[in-house]
Amino acid sequence: MIKRVAAAVVGLGVLGGGGFLAYAWYPSIAPITPPQPSSFSPDKIRRGALVAAAGYCSECHTRQDLGGGPDLAGDYKMETPFGDLFSSNITPDPETGIGTWSEEAFRRAMWKGVDREGTQLYPAFPFDHFTQMTAEDISDLYAFIMTRPAVHLKPRDNTIPFPINIRLIGQGAWKLLYFTPGRYKPNPQKDAEWNRGAYLAEGASHCSSCHTPRDFMGAEKQSAKYDGAVIDGWIAPPLNAHNPTPTAWTEDELFAYLRNGVAPLHGPAGGPMSPVPHTFLSQLPASDVHAIAHYFADLDHAAERQSGDAAAVTTAMQRSGTDLVGPTVDPDAKLYQGACGACHYNSGKGPVLGRPELALNNALWLDEPNNLFMVMLHGLTAEEGQSHVAMPSFYTALDDHDMARIAAYLRRTRTNRPAWKDLEKKAAEARATLKTPPVNASR
Repeated sequence: MIKRVAAAVVGLGVLGGGGFLAYAWYPSIAPITPPQPSSFSPDKIRRGALVAAAGYCSECHTRQDLGGGPDLAGDYKMETPFGDLFSSNITPDPETGIGTWSEEAFRRAMWKGVDREGTQLYPAFPFDHFTQMTAEDISDLYAFIMTRPAVHLKPRDNTIPFPINIRLIGQGAWKLLYFTPGRYKPNPQKDAEWNRGAYLAEGASHCSSCHTPRDFMGAEKQSAKYDGAVIDGWIAPPLNAHNPTPTAWTEDELFAYLRNGVAPLHGPAGGPMSPVPHTFLSQLPASDVHAIAHYFADLDHAAERQSGDAAAVTTAMQRSGTDLVGPTVDPDAKLYQGACGACHYNSGKGPVLGRPELALNNALWLDEPNNLFMVMLHGLTAEEGQSHVAMPSFYTALDDHDMARIAAYLRRTRTNRPAWKDLEKKAAEARATLKTPPVNASR
């Protein structure tokens, strides 16, 4: 009897394994001669450029360490819990890029996460979002990429260990657990602008890739979608009703932030978010950026929250002025005044665009101080945040103890949130992520 049961279990395992291999295995698609740029119409290439901007393609497919690299030639280093990944060269070079890929092969990679040769792609390439894109958008993107300069550059080898590096098994299993292929389906309960915003945000722009926490397998936690996550030491804040800022992310605020890199009440974009408005979304039609803003304003429940904005701004202005009224006996306030108060000071009815009001900024309202420490250490160049307005890095001017004092002071005087814990330790951890002082560090 036991032998019969064991044989049955083995048989089922073989059948199951055969079924899994049938699911995970893909054939190669025949290579082609790289298409001539003249085979694509100028309008198609122009539309493809907009798709590439919406998808931030060059951000992850262009090397940023080792002095940088050619556009779209790959070798961008991604540090993951499983090892280091290096992005693919997606220029039309026939040897090290995708010059021999047909549009069919390109579309399969975008929709199914499988390359031309049939190899499963790691989900660091967000095919789980790109699968929602239309065939027309992918065709236009293909035209744009195939008309870029071909660059002969072989990316560095990944350092993913065995057995995860056996892609047929590791990535096939990941897809079986987490991947649902298919195009975006409009929500009939929402208007056309909302659906356009959702299509862009959930598809090409893959916003939840950064703004959603991930599980131990590296998959987005759908039960916590847009609840925020840590990216390169920064917190990508919640984009839903869990966002703790005292003023709502209205459509107008979001449009200004996504289009220009700064919003009147919420301040400038910093860290990994800086290129999104300045390099990419600023290229899109205003109507598309409005659509994305419309979508996320709804997720933020901005219409319901907006009624409290006026009171929040009044309170912030009152708190902002207290540091500079008369002599203070609070040594932490003196430290803040000397290091920060000259710029981060507002008065009147609302904040000045070039002087972000910290009492309204999400860096002070988040559960952890990451973003406050990171912006203090990194600063903002004139190309980040608000154009032509810079903030120096305090990497060398403030030590971890001073940074912790300023953070504790701001948290207790500018918000009604619980005090942050272990601030000096967290300041040191933030400093360690930068490794070397930024070029704009103050002395």
